[in-house]
Amino acid sequence: MHYRRARVPGGCFFFTVVTAGRRPLFNDGDNVALLRWAFQAVQRRHPFQIEAIVVLPDHLHTVWTLPNGDADFPRRWRLIKSAFTRHLAAPDPNPSPWQRRYWEHVIRDHGDYQRHINYIHYNPVKHGLVKRPVDWPWSSFHRYVSRGVLDREWGAGEIVIPPGVGKE
Repeated sequence: MHYRRARVPGGCFFFTVVTAGRRPLFNDGDNVALLRWAFQAVQRRHPFQIEAIVVLPDHLHTVWTLPNGDADFPRRWRLIKSAFTRHLAAPDPNPSPWQRRYWEHVIRDHGDYQRHINYIHYNPVKHGLVKRPVDWPWSSFHRYVSRGVLDREWGAGEIVIPPGVGKE
């Protein structure tokens, strides 16, 4: 089956990427560090901007902006997944630690962008992993706080994402 991907040169995209069988690979901080390394290695050769990201035990969400004239996010995902897999210390006996496919959504406007950024930052709370976004270590939430974009207590004790945003 051929999947149609939304190819928008220079576009902004929300992604959900899941581990195979929902294996909690990212309960291990070393695997999170390896994933970060894989992202950086690919970004050096195929630039893109990570607007926001959260890494949860068995999946991750991220928003990227691609360079003008470039719509090749599938190549970037293939390279990130393969770099991570090649360097994984205890590889899964399955062919890949990743689900074969991922979900993408083209960000349509500023409101859509903001809803997806909020979804990413609130996701650890949504999954019951922490009570406040600031308590989750593997999130761009901390970058947003350090830049003064969000307050440390944003999302604590309140639901801040509308229904229908994101994909698990």
